[in-house]
Amino acid sequence: MKSWVFPLSLAGVFFLFVGGLILFFNFDESLSNDTYRSGSSVNKIKKGNSSDERSLEDSFITSKVDKVENEPSALFNDPAINQAWGLKKADAARAWTLTKGSREVIVAVIDTGLDVNHEDIKGNVWKNPGETGKDSFGRDKSSNRVDDDQNGFTDDVNGWNFVSQNGNLADNHGHGTHIAGIIGAEANNNKGIVGIAPEVSIMVLKYFDPQSPGSDNLKNTIKSIHYAIDKGAHIINYSGGGLEYSQEEKEAVDLARKKGILFVAAAGNERANSDKIPYYPADYGLDNIISVTAFNPSQEVLSSSNWGVLSVDIAAPGQNILSTLPGGAYGFMTGTSQATAFVTGAAALVMSHKTGFKYNDVKKYILASGDALPSLADKTKTSRKLNLYKALIVLDEDLTASGVRAVNDSQVKILSSKQEQSRTSIQSTAQFGKSLIEALEKENQKEPLKGRIGNKPEL
Repeated sequence: MKSWVFPLSLAGVFFLFVGGLILFFNFDESLSNDTYRSGSSVNKIKKGNSSDERSLEDSFITSKVDKVENEPSALFNDPAINQAWGLKKADAARAWTLTKGSREVIVAVIDTGLDVNHEDIKGNVWKNPGETGKDSFGRDKSSNRVDDDQNGFTDDVNGWNFVSQNGNLADNHGHGTHIAGIIGAEANNNKGIVGIAPEVSIMVLKYFDPQSPGSDNLKNTIKSIHYAIDKGAHIINYSGGGLEYSQEEKEAVDLARKKGILFVAAAGNERANSDKIPYYPADYGLDNIISVTAFNPSQEVLSSSNWGVLSVDIAAPGQNILSTLPGGAYGFMTGTSQATAFVTGAAALVMSHKTGFKYNDVKKYILASGDALPSLADKTKTSRKLNLYKALIVLDEDLTASGVRAVNDSQVKILSSKQEQSRTSIQSTAQFGKSLIEALEKENQKEPLKGRIGNKPEL
């Protein structure tokens, strides 16, 4: 019996050694694949209790590829357009027949930076007019190490990095590039995907970097908001936040309001009722803020997303959303961050389509023209999910959500309480759907609907 003990021991040691190697290589591969995952051990986003905390949400990349499969679309030739379920749920294809946006509309994306050379978005990156062209010595203003526009930032040609205090906007996380792609990835370029507003200008403001854990994210956020105001942004997208109230941050968002800037903010991924546990800056209560929660392909609010019938305005696609990633890559991410970018893109479309609209007009029509869903009755103020096409049709027809002609702002009624929602949701949904059908039929009897593509907003 003892003669078998030694060989058995050797066999056991051998299997333990092989098993250890397998575990080691699997672990190493998982780190390599998850370089940009906010949920990985590499870039774990930790929430703190300090008053200077502003973090990304706990969204992470579920898959990442260098190229996407070719799935031709009848509308655009971008290969992966048919993989984007959120575009279909938001009725983007029909919206694009009316407008694709305008590069005159500037969207400030306050996030982790951007791969400004990404093949699918570089054409829509904002360029600071004061830092482009040649200086008096014939040098390129974007790299001459001179503050040519004298705004306090040197060579801020595409925006500013408030973490490192320079013009290097490299995205060391992936979140910012993903958000920017949802908003404004280029269309019809035979590459990747299509953003909600494929013609837009993305101003890049970097407030967070996982490689700089000691940075003051809240102060960087406030500085980013002021930069966006000073450089003429029309919309600010903020797909982050925290539970800490900041008077200075609120004042910055309020200053943006006074300057006519729409502020689209993530409702947060705290799995909480924001009516009871506010999430900032989404819940400051200012009328230029749109607070956005996320839903899945079944049109149910994600279990990870915040909700609130008093605090959250609207829902948009947010689960497994395909978009751009650093290094020319593409991948899927989930969260209210992604849903927020959908609404920001919608705002850019509305601003480019309707001359003279201010931030409050844009907000009103986005919220009033959404699709009413019973599943959202106890999740948002409006019980609605984003519908890009209906927003633009309502604009063309001058119709309110109840189907009557708009004479003044007060006629567009947005549900503001759970009681009103439960009493009128079935009736308003039927009226709204009927009015849109009638409007479409009326226009089809005349001629195909024509969008005012190319109109510039008077902002």
